[in-house]
Amino acid sequence: MDISNNCLLVTGGTGSFGETVVKSFLQTDIGEIRIFSRDEKKQYDLRQKYKNSRLSFHLGDVRSIKSLNRVMPGVDFVFHAAALKQVPSCEFFPLEAIETNTLGTENVIQSCISNEVSKVILLSTDKAVYPINSMGLTKALSEKILTSYAKRIKPSKLKLCATRYGNVMCSRGSVIPLFISQILNNQKITITDPLMTRFLMSLEEAVGLVKYAFNNSSQGEIFIKKAPACNINTLALALKEIFNADNELQIIGSRHGEKLYESLLSREEMSRSIDLSDYYSIPLDNKDMNYSAFFEQGNKEISNIKDYTSHNTKQLSIKEVKEKLLELSYIKQYLK
Repeated sequence: MDISNNCLLVTGGTGSFGETVVKSFLQTDIGEIRIFSRDEKKQYDLRQKYKNSRLSFHLGDVRSIKSLNRVMPGVDFVFHAAALKQVPSCEFFPLEAIETNTLGTENVIQSCISNEVSKVILLSTDKAVYPINSMGLTKALSEKILTSYAKRIKPSKLKLCATRYGNVMCSRGSVIPLFISQILNNQKITITDPLMTRFLMSLEEAVGLVKYAFNNSSQGEIFIKKAPACNINTLALALKEIFNADNELQIIGSRHGEKLYESLLSREEMSRSIDLSDYYSIPLDNKDMNYSAFFEQGNKEISNIKDYTSHNTKQLSIKEVKEKLLELSYIKQYLK
């Protein structure tokens, strides 16, 4: 990744992903990292934590193309991570999710075009595959917006690509911090469904996926990292062993808008994906407005292809989950 003296903008840069990007890229010879978000408290905390002259903070919202245009001049690359990510809040306020996740993505792309940015990487989610909730629907549309622009823009002007990943371990609002809090406070560990599975990926692996996309993408390409998974019961038992706890497990049932398993590739996408050993790539679908391509040309293999999900990827045992968890700095800080 040749980023010497370049400027990187991270939208939503005060989130878990943004801070991991900051930590990673400050170890390189990058010229400047601009953090763009609407949370001044988190910006203050990051500023105090890193105190680095290559790091600059900009208040703004992807809903406003004016605020994007104020921060964008001089930017070479954009990691677009700004999004409303909590399923329940998006279910209650779907129009807010549309404003941020969907229309915000178009604002980012439009601002990048106007300011001659070289590359944009959109961070998407498993929930965009077969979406059943507002969060997933808005992220699926953000992918469609990106690929529709990719069909019309020359890569020499602006290269657009996306990454898609599932559960990121220990990110804000995720289940591992909740389970740890319940363990430490001697509460029951609330299990939605013991058979519910989730991919297990660290924040560092999520950043690694974005770096891989940065270095290897063609116009409009979507990258997915292969990852192991486990069911929620196994995860809870692994954490109980790590903390030598005897908390009772309480099954509460699946929550509204929650899937039994994560899907990172639909069978339709798998039919045209490229297996890159550690990753899958979905090339840009270059069908044009010639409708015969949609109605007269088919794919006989789709019915024989399976989705790529947290149910059919490698399933980790309690021991293997413990080993993965114990590699995380978030877990280590509790065990000191």
